[in-house]
Amino acid sequence: MSGLSPYRATLDATWIDYNGHLRDAYYGLVLSYATDDVMDQLGLDAAYRASTRCTLYTLEVHLHYLHEVKANDALTVESLVLDCDRKRILLGSVFRCTRLPEPVATGESMLLHVRQADKPATAAFPDDIAARLQALQLPAEARAAFGPGSRPIQLVRR
Repeated sequence: MSGLSPYRATLDATWIDYNGHLRDAYYGLVLSYATDDVMDQLGLDAAYRASTRCTLYTLEVHLHYLHEVKANDALTVESLVLDCDRKRILLGSVFRCTRLPEPVATGESMLLHVRQADKPATAAFPDDIAARLQALQLPAEARAAFGPGSRPIQLVRR
């Protein structure tokens, strides 16, 4: 269990292609909305962004399409903190629909905490957010088992 509530997506009819499946580009849109939901759950919500001028920027995303999502599917996205450091989150996302027992897609997103200004700059997470991220971070064996892989997204520590 991730400790984060799943995001429930509402599929728009215009997102469905000529085969009756969700167009590949809309997996990215759903992932973006799910990431916004994670931000809210972590306390990086609109009030936080307004008071600190800090937000998350997406640096990289990998999506793996495993099964077709159909027009009438109820789609949810489970979010998992795969790794984190003082400025970054490696977020795993598992797309599920009730029609199939296994995931229909997975995603990995590298997110960077940024203070927005004339020249945006990275910023460390506040202590309470950092502690929450650490508490949510999956154990190493669970991270290693996450989803199908290609070239992994990793936190490179310098």
